[in-house]
Amino acid sequence: MKKKIDHGALVHHNGTITCLKFYGNRHLISGAEDGLICVWDAKKWECLKSIKAHKGQVTFLSIHPSGKLALSVGTDKTLRTWNLVEGRSAFIKNIKQNAHIVEWSPRGEKYVVVILNKIDVYHLDTASVSGTITNEKRISSVTFLSESVLAVAGDEEVVRFFDCDSLTCLCQFKAHENRVKDMFSFEIPEHHVIVTASSDGFIKMWKLQQDKKVPPSLLCEVNTNSRLTCLGVWLDRATDVKESLPLAAQPSHVSKEEQPKINRKESGDGVQEEERQSEPNTKKRGSSGDGEKPAGGDSLVSAKKRKMAGMLEKKKRKKKKI
Repeated sequence: MKKKIDHGALVHHNGTITCLKFYGNRHLISGAEDGLICVWDAKKWECLKSIKAHKGQVTFLSIHPSGKLALSVGTDKTLRTWNLVEGRSAFIKNIKQNAHIVEWSPRGEKYVVVILNKIDVYHLDTASVSGTITNEKRISSVTFLSESVLAVAGDEEVVRFFDCDSLTCLCQFKAHENRVKDMFSFEIPEHHVIVTASSDGFIKMWKLQQDKKVPPSLLCEVNTNSRLTCLGVWLDRATDVKESLPLAAQPSHVSKEEQPKINRKESGDGVQEEERQSEPNTKKRGSSGDGEKPAGGDSLVSAKKRKMAGMLEKKKRKKKKI
């Protein structure tokens, strides 16, 4: 994104790609109409794992903040929980209808499943519906603003904020002149921002208030003169933590020497800690591709120096003998 370079195309699915989710900047997960969920290495662009996830199409997927679990919904009327550590199915729930959105909360303590204009709120510890939120029109996008506050947009120009605990509408505001198709929220030092995209062609950025009962204020807007259908936000953060999925799935060509290192990294919470510890070293080596060189590069250089010094000493000894 910084250099505006096209890396190429990832060809593995046999149907239209329906959903894409990054986890950190090391892994990408894709779902498609062929029923597959694929896990990609976002550095080498290799398919690490391909899972036959649904009998029908994969409609939507969401990755738990820990990177250990994922949720997916499909046209087979199931909600599936995936163990990403072992790369297998963990739980299947029949939901009797085709859901089109599933989303984890920021801390991963709850998740929501959207079916038409209804949102079922689930708690992770019980894996059962704790309540249902009903919107006036079919829902096109949801995004969590906090652990309990959910922003909801649908086939209308209004965006609503709901409390997932009390299941009540905190506030609503007219965001666009036409239906809101997608939303994204993020925090920067100055503001907590929500971005909206609409069929009217406008992308708008809104400043959220501390009290979510107060409607947000418009920061800026741009008219793309296009009929927008979805939205992605790229945040240029130099301090991004290089997180990675604690996946058991690794490329088949991984050598036996490297395998123990991978296995140690798979042991739960240690993954993110190891990634954070290694981050300063990768920064020192730069971001132009050198960061992928083994950390033992310095020791190789010193070994070469010792070899050169040894050869020079031998030459000196030969000269003395002559």
